[in-house]
Amino acid sequence: MIRMEALRKTFKSGRASVEALAGIDLEIPDGAFVVVLGPSGSGKSTLLNVTGGLEYADGGTISIDGARITEMSQKQLMRFRRDNLGFVFQQYHLLPTLNVAENVETGAYKASEPESVETILARVGLSEHARKYPHELSGGEQQRVSIARALIKRPSYLFCDEPTGSLDESTGKSILSLLQRLQEETRTTIVVVTHNVNIAAIADKVVKMSSGAIFEEVHNETKVSADEIRWH
Repeated sequence: MIRMEALRKTFKSGRASVEALAGIDLEIPDGAFVVVLGPSGSGKSTLLNVTGGLEYADGGTISIDGARITEMSQKQLMRFRRDNLGFVFQQYHLLPTLNVAENVETGAYKASEPESVETILARVGLSEHARKYPHELSGGEQQRVSIARALIKRPSYLFCDEPTGSLDESTGKSILSLLQRLQEETRTTIVVVTHNVNIAAIADKVVKMSSGAIFEEVHNETKVSADEIRWH
């Protein structure tokens, strides 16, 4: 479980300061599919980055499976991320000089018990593209590579920041369907940050943010498949 208490983060720009996280209290249960929803500037990406240990909080605590990551040193935090967390971003961040299999394999670096590249490529439907390079792939295929790279080390938690933000409706839905299927198969806890309100329908739990604060949490009694959601 992820537990956040009184989480705060402030960014400074010259003499001005912006409170990106204004005392967040939130629990994310194990095995859940959670959507964090809000417009640009609401603090949702900052929440993901701080929770995932990519940025330090200015105040409050974050515990993941009982580990207090807000008290870890940079070295401890790097090790914790490596062993427990996976990340998928709107931009794919693939290495252009490496093929698909090699890009995925970079995610297994120093992992204790990674999946085989062949297994993870089959899981995301990219086996036939293993020897292709990023420029030979569509946007959806490149995002599948980034998901495979994140999953190869078998993370307990997968954080996705606008994973469909650069994709058209058909491709975006296929990526969300893949995430749904992976969550059901592996019981990985998945947190998706998005501004698309329609994506909320696929989640177990929806966290709505505005101005650095959570103003509503919704538990979906009935989820829909990604193929069924409206896009706009």
